[in-house]
Amino acid sequence: MGDDLQISEFWAPLRRTTQARIGLGHTGDGLPTAHRLALREAHALARDAVTTPLDVPSLVEGLADAGVPEAYQVTSRAADRDEYVRRPDLGRLPADLGGLAEAGAGFDVGIVLADGLSPRAVMDHGPAMVAALLDALPGDLTRAPLVIATNARVALGDHVGEALGLGTLLVLIGERPGLSVADSLGLYLTHRPRPGRADSERNCISNIHPPEGLGYRQAAATAVRLLGASRELGRSGVAVKDIGVDRALGG
Repeated sequence: MGDDLQISEFWAPLRRTTQARIGLGHTGDGLPTAHRLALREAHALARDAVTTPLDVPSLVEGLADAGVPEAYQVTSRAADRDEYVRRPDLGRLPADLGGLAEAGAGFDVGIVLADGLSPRAVMDHGPAMVAALLDALPGDLTRAPLVIATNARVALGDHVGEALGLGTLLVLIGERPGLSVADSLGLYLTHRPRPGRADSERNCISNIHPPEGLGYRQAAATAVRLLGASRELGRSGVAVKDIGVDRALGG
């Protein structure tokens, strides 16, 4: 018992700085029961985050409460979550963008809120993150109506961006769940979006999930800096670097 206590005390300061599972100890040749059960719970949460479909009506309500009263909806060619996981290619292609015709075209910036590999992340953080972005975006930029995309990969946003004639596309998408975080958002910025854009032509802000991860205001501030740089350079991706630091900004 004394050795176990010393080991626990040794790892305690490090555990406060990371969500990784470190210094768990062992019982025989396996994990202690409590840690084994916690690992199984985390795995179940990750699986549920991937397979549970996005609750679009509840999301629309959350967006309205956050000050976003209008949202268009598109879906990919993946018929359901099972096909979405098995066929990433279908998640990158829109089933039909005809409904976007009435939204207009020729906007400076637009936001696509996509379920990705964690619809839970979109439900938990999407409305607040969208509100933070809208609050941070320069007032002289024209903004397209918000688009909600289901069974979607990042590249689906390129089709939406082209249809809306966007100068810059911001895709907020649920990130692949891990065994520490199942509700993390990623933000992908693409200048002049169009089908065929490579991942190297995008900028990514990852790990948005306060309070443990990046805060909404900090992520929005970073996105606005990248947006300004990409508009100035006329491109996005590896050519654009963010060197700003917003230490005073929280979630």
